[in-house]
Amino acid sequence: MQKLAAKHGPAPFAPHPFPRRAPYVVLLSSIVSQQLSGKAADTIWQRLSSRFALEPEVLCQARTEDLRAVGLSNAKARYVQDLSRFALEGGLLGIEHQPDPEVIRRLTQVRGIGVWTVQMFLMFGLGRPDVWPVLDLGIRKGALQLYGISEREALEELGERFRPYRSHAAWYLWRVLE
Repeated sequence: MQKLAAKHGPAPFAPHPFPRRAPYVVLLSSIVSQQLSGKAADTIWQRLSSRFALEPEVLCQARTEDLRAVGLSNAKARYVQDLSRFALEGGLLGIEHQPDPEVIRRLTQVRGIGVWTVQMFLMFGLGRPDVWPVLDLGIRKGALQLYGISEREALEELGERFRPYRSHAAWYLWRVLE
């Protein structure tokens, strides 16, 4: 892990500087990119952001067929609208100040947002330093390559070595695969 840190520099989570983006936009981006290649996700994101203001007021009112026209599936169009309604109802207010379990509880109420998506949001949206996404395929592959383990129980145990900076360790495990 020290070699990875030396090679790639500091991970983009607290206490290091990290990019700050609006929670709604981070979650919207996560929904758009789910189960797509990076290139396909980027293309759809560009279409979406050029056609609509990325605001809950706008996307909640968007017609499903208009969201489909930018490349979203029917399911993702509904997820975007559900996230937008959730945001308009105040579901994202103060979320950056909530503990991780509460953020997971709140956000998994939104269709299309599961635990993995919330974990990515905690890491890359809020810069949380101690998230350990053991269900992530990249984490499993990186841990297998670096430590020879990929089973969930062994990954959970490995994560304890890096507490309270498990997000940092996860980021370096993804770097192993580059």
